[in-house]
Amino acid sequence: MRLFRNGANQAVRIPKEFELPGKAALMRREGNRLIIEAAPEQPQKGTVAALAAALAAMKDWEPVAEPFPDVDEGLLPLDDIQL
Repeated sequence: MRLFRNGANQAVRIPKEFELPGKAALMRREGNRLIIEAAPEQPQKGTVAALAAALAAMKDWEPVAEPFPDVDEGLLPLDDIQL
């Protein structure tokens, strides 16, 4: 396999038998190895699958310890309304 330049980037052609599925890939270096793997498919925004993925990503978040600020502090009281 040969490396070549594509503008300011170094590139390599991937033979057909090594093609990755999808339209995106992740690349990382481990020592002298360059590892390219298919990026996980992201569910379409606004779907239940996207909500489930977002909630799964948030499960390891730490709870917020600070109290919610009093947004009404310093304001005049509201008038009573007769319905």
